Amino acid sequence: MTDHGTPPQPAPAAKRSRRRSGGTAGDGRPSTIRDVAAQAGVSVATVSRVLAGNYPVAAATKARVTAAVEALHYVVNVHAKALSGSVAGPIALVIQDITGPSFAHVAAGVEQEASDQGRLSLVCATHGDLDREDDLVQLMRQQHAGAVLLVGGVNPDEAYHRRMADYARALDAVGSRLVLVGRPPLPAGVPVTVVAYDDRGGAFQAVSHLVAAGHRRILFLAGPALMSSVEARRAGYRDALRAHGVPPADELDVPGSYTRISGYQRIRAALREGLDFTAVFASTDMVAVGALAALREAGLDVPGDISLVGFDDVPFAADLTPALTTVRVPFEDLGRTAVRLALQREDRPAADDHVVLSTQLVIRQSVRTVD
Repeated sequence: MTDHGTPPQPAPAAKRSRRRSGGTAGDGRPSTIRDVAAQAGVSVATVSRVLAGNYPVAAATKARVTAAVEALHYVVNVHAKALSGSVAGPIALVIQDITGPSFAHVAAGVEQEASDQGRLSLVCATHGDLDREDDLVQLMRQQHAGAVLLVGGVNPDEAYHRRMADYARALDAVGSRLVLVGRPPLPAGVPVTVVAYDDRGGAFQAVSHLVAAGHRRILFLAGPALMSSVEARRAGYRDALRAHGVPPADELDVPGSYTRISGYQRIRAALREGLDFTAVFASTDMVAVGALAALREAGLDVPGDISLVGFDDVPFAADLTPALTTVRVPFEDLGRTAVRLALQREDRPAADDHVVLSTQLVIRQSVRTVD
């Protein structure tokens, strides 16, 4: 018999804390699907059907199961669902360094497109360690990732091609996809998607702009030797000189790293050695920033004394003084396109698995015309 005049008593403290803590079945272990079934008074199979949402279940039964899931704070084993193929795998972006502005914009594009496609995105950094890259790719294979995107310049030698082909075939075997972003293609027959951008054409535009402004001695602050993006930009640099009847000069092609300090040090060395140049083509905007600092330190004005062009068009390029003329790379589009092609590869011809996005010269205030 119920006494309606007595207010209900609070649940015992032990029970209250158990419900708040969540994810446990009362004895400290995580809640299981069997616990949900027992609390709802149904079979394990019925709970599975309700959670999967792909089988007709009576509304009252579904309500009991849902209430039990919430009460026990039951968490579905996502890994098991991935193995069964009932949940879409994540999109994994594997990059060398998450702090670089260009990589950050690729990651933003990946995240946006993955979200639009209903996928989780993961970002992993290798810090240039090939063993870590290998471990990450294998982990994503085990997790049945929808795609694994590798980003960053490489030396495309035989060992690289062999490693990428192994990755591609291993991922393909579990229904995943290797996507090379900003990297050169692999030999025919390898199951891989390539999303690149026009390094060579962008460099050609930049140097042609300098030559059209009257510059003939153009210092090229290149990137690391043998890196694919560096070789493409060097080819564009030399193409532009030859197209305008300017013979390339080896002493004006100076390799280094894609960093601010490298740009700064190479300009200081060039000035110290008395190298003759009226313009600088920097292989990245970060290199251009270092070059600008060194030129100013030497009392030289940009563009009054030396003209300067960068490559990438990172966000701060327009805020420099002077605003930097540079080559815009569509980094976010790279990320978006990589995800889209990886997830929609069955709906298009195999030839569309290699896409090259265009680059664009952005003219600002760091170049002047000389007589």
